[in-house]
Amino acid sequence: MLERLADIERRYEELSDLINDPEIIADNERWRKLMKEHSDITPIVEKYREYKKIKEELAEAEEMLNDSSIDDDFKALVKEEFSENKKKIVDTEEELKILMLPKDPNDDKNVIVEIRGGAGGDEANIFAGDLYRMYSRYAERRRWKTEIMSVNESEAGGFREISFMISGQGAYSRLKYESGVHRVQRIPATESSGRIHTSTASVAVLPEVEAVDVKLNMNDCRFDVFRASGAGGQHINKTSSAVRLTHIPTGIVVSCQNERSQFQNKDMCMKMLKAKLYELKLKERGELLEGIRGEVKDNAWGSQIRSYVFHPYNMVKDHRTSAETGNVQAVMDGGIDMFINAYLKWINELDTTEE
Repeated sequence: MLERLADIERRYEELSDLINDPEIIADNERWRKLMKEHSDITPIVEKYREYKKIKEELAEAEEMLNDSSIDDDFKALVKEEFSENKKKIVDTEEELKILMLPKDPNDDKNVIVEIRGGAGGDEANIFAGDLYRMYSRYAERRRWKTEIMSVNESEAGGFREISFMISGQGAYSRLKYESGVHRVQRIPATESSGRIHTSTASVAVLPEVEAVDVKLNMNDCRFDVFRASGAGGQHINKTSSAVRLTHIPTGIVVSCQNERSQFQNKDMCMKMLKAKLYELKLKERGELLEGIRGEVKDNAWGSQIRSYVFHPYNMVKDHRTSAETGNVQAVMDGGIDMFINAYLKWINELDTTEE
């Protein structure tokens, strides 16, 4: 791995010179390709340089610990720093392994996320709302943009269904493994007798699709317009701006009522339909990654990928990797990197074993 990292760093330095070369800047197409390659390997090089710096600090600390002329008090401080860096080096190695995983062609794309309340009635819809907030907060941490595309609110709170786009570099690479059934165990706010409920919600993560990825015959599509409304008749529009789009050959139906104009809602519907058709295309070709393959199972018991337990104890556990934490609130506030990284590590180890 270290040899590969050294090669990547050399290529990075070469690219840094090339993208500042006036002759290459003049060739716009070549310059853009080199800029893309430079951007793709920048996180790897930055982490590798951090790794080398920690290794240097470890070597210096080890030298000081073996120096008999240094007093014991100072050595105690050096020893403490040495221990911290030993842990850092292990963590950094794991991060480098993740960064060097083979790239999916869709990894840099924005994503469309669909969350649906499942088993559990009103509490399942409330949990769907909690999951939407969790992913929104995660997007904020990464400085990504979140935009609601379609929403069906629940009168008790949360959503029966919500679709939204998360825009930002590497969004799909991080979120694609979140597809699946999520399970919650807690005493709902709507429960007067204090009984513990178990509910589910499903999450589907699709890459935003470009025109070149999917050829869509508009003659295969039927558009219907209607008046938008929210839960309990809220937010009712006086004009028919909401759009429902049906793809006749596949029976896929998408709708959007959040934008002010019919044109904007139609555009959102087209994005969602193309993403669903692209997913269908990958499944038919058997090209859907094993890591996200079939993770969206029936929205029912026993098929969950992750459990969120609020009562009688606190725990969030990913059933695919066994990664878990007792800090449920931190997870619900967007702290899901530990689960994503654990899954990436698991996938890497699985691929290595299969080879």
